[in-house]
Amino acid sequence: MLHDNHSQNQSTPPVAQKHPIVLELHGDRRIDNYFWMRDIENPQVTAYLEAENHYTEEAMKSTTDLQQQLYDEILSRIKETDLSVPVRKDNYYYYSRTEVGKAYAIHCRKQGNLEAPEQILLDENELAEGQDYFNVGVFQISPNHEILAYAVDNNGSERYTIYFLDLKTFKLYPETISDTYYSFAWANDNQTVFYTQVDEANRPFKLFRHQLGKPQEEDVLIYHEPDDSYFLSVGKTRSEAYIVMSLGSQVTSEAHFVDANNPTGAFQIVNPRVQNVEYEIEHHGDYFYIVTNENAINFKLMKAPVASPSQQNWETVIPHREDIMLSGVSLFTKHLVIYERVNGLPCATVQNLETNKSQNITFPEPTYGFFEGSNPEFNTNILRFTYTSLITPPSVFDYDMETNARELKKETEVLGGYDKTQYESEMLIATASDGAKIPISIVYKKTTAKKSTAKKSTVKNGQNPLFLTGYGSYGYPYPATFSSSRLPLLERGFVFAIAHIRGGGEFGRKWYESGKFLNKKNTFTDFITCAEYLIEQKWTSSQHLAISGGSAGGLLMGAVINMRPDLFKVVVADVPFVDVVTTIADTSLPLSAIEWDEWGNPNEKVYYDYMKSYSPYDNVEAKDYPHLLITAGLNDPRVKYWEPAKWTAKLRELKTDKNILLLKTNMGAGHGGASGRYESLKELAFEYAFVLTWLKN
Repeated sequence: MLHDNHSQNQSTPPVAQKHPIVLELHGDRRIDNYFWMRDIENPQVTAYLEAENHYTEEAMKSTTDLQQQLYDEILSRIKETDLSVPVRKDNYYYYSRTEVGKAYAIHCRKQGNLEAPEQILLDENELAEGQDYFNVGVFQISPNHEILAYAVDNNGSERYTIYFLDLKTFKLYPETISDTYYSFAWANDNQTVFYTQVDEANRPFKLFRHQLGKPQEEDVLIYHEPDDSYFLSVGKTRSEAYIVMSLGSQVTSEAHFVDANNPTGAFQIVNPRVQNVEYEIEHHGDYFYIVTNENAINFKLMKAPVASPSQQNWETVIPHREDIMLSGVSLFTKHLVIYERVNGLPCATVQNLETNKSQNITFPEPTYGFFEGSNPEFNTNILRFTYTSLITPPSVFDYDMETNARELKKETEVLGGYDKTQYESEMLIATASDGAKIPISIVYKKTTAKKSTAKKSTVKNGQNPLFLTGYGSYGYPYPATFSSSRLPLLERGFVFAIAHIRGGGEFGRKWYESGKFLNKKNTFTDFITCAEYLIEQKWTSSQHLAISGGSAGGLLMGAVINMRPDLFKVVVADVPFVDVVTTIADTSLPLSAIEWDEWGNPNEKVYYDYMKSYSPYDNVEAKDYPHLLITAGLNDPRVKYWEPAKWTAKLRELKTDKNILLLKTNMGAGHGGASGRYESLKELAFEYAFVLTWLKN
């Protein structure tokens, strides 16, 4: 609902009408003037979003050439016709490739060896034709390699429809399965599959068994999880022996399993859920290996007989360690791979299960990302992983677990003469007021900071533009990974920085827990501490500082600009989770009951009061704010479009500055923004153009 005098004036920001409603809890009354924006059936809601989009388009018109320039620069670094490293499974090599001008991947395989003829399994470009949005979720080949199960989302809602493709005839099976999510498993008979279905709040809550060739209506319901705080997923062990159903909230989990050779059998439970105890299982021989935090805040590794896996039979393989986080394990016929975090960085140890000898996989750079690759084979000595850093492009390695030799299979090619020796990456440490040491990963071009007379030092004169980002929620570590799309900023003299703040998982579970629940504000003050440190150390100044975050990182953006709006010049908040109290109190939404284990239950007054004290929407005040670009996705199931929309409207109403405030809603996408690689690059170029333009203003 727009005031008419503003909706007619294209150069004036839209001003949303106010229709106050009272939200009351614990005797506390909050007035929400923009609650009406939740009603997508109301044509005035769409009119408001479109008016904001039009205003954004007008405001950014002067940057059209810059956007195109940035887009061209980003695209020029990407090898548009490219090939992934083939993954061997049995007698097939699977890979995907891209072609110049085509927005989506083409999935292929070769039989026997890499010189064999290519067989195209699925060309996403053909399926995406005529669609505003397209995304493939599940993509799984049957054990006999004759059937492909794939799932498609055509609007960004993350509700997928599964299709089955006969790879001998390339004809689709008659049935489709709707309203599914990301997990899926084939039984070993090549005819039975397991999938999860989502409820109205997009929570995967039911597990079904499906027989190929039969309609969805005949599928057998295996399990229904009634607790709104639990997600359900299904998968298959690498050994291919068991189908595993996993149930998990943010802090509690439970696993069930069935013999993959007997898919109509009954699922057996490993150990019943115990509040605040998490565990996940991997299979090897007669045992399940179990990663758990039971009396082990940083997790430990146990094992139990498959025949009787309940907790009383668990025995310790790796005990709990105060200073090392056990992130997970992978099992192969002869080897156990142990993934850990040590001193804030990811690493791995390979243990020979026959000799018990161990070997560490180490890396040379001060900050980096390290991820297990695709390893579908159980009976192999080769571990595939990807290594990357702020200056090293993603590099796929095959690691021989017997000899400890590593072979580089592919380093992502960066076009345009990229030379990593021209760039410098460092790990800095900022100290919070309570003494916590907050790491900051940074990268810059060596010519950015002018050389001083000292041989190695650089002059940090406070004039460098700096792009600072962070996340700090759900225990997710923010990996220091390479992005060729970042090079246009670095080439323009930017320093790029990641604040590894509390609430993430960089230093294990304690780091996470010290930034959640009633400690959540540490996440925000840590980010502010990092910004202040970078300014104090002359890496930049508040007049040259841009910050960005998405989703829960968008909450971070909203919180820090309420607390210290003077510290930042430009802010990009992507699909920001900013209406914390109202959203988490509404159990009809995906971000509600399951989120209580992350933020707290607002039905308890202590959590309600604390959440209200930092909720960005509830704490907008009449004061100056930085330049702001806010994005939303109309079909976003995770952060509903109305959160950024309401926040924008309230900021427009109350802010006292003349700085730019833009809301850009993708009317045909969800949480991840536009689909297709070219459209997503255009969105990035748009954001960079905003930052570059208003950092100068």
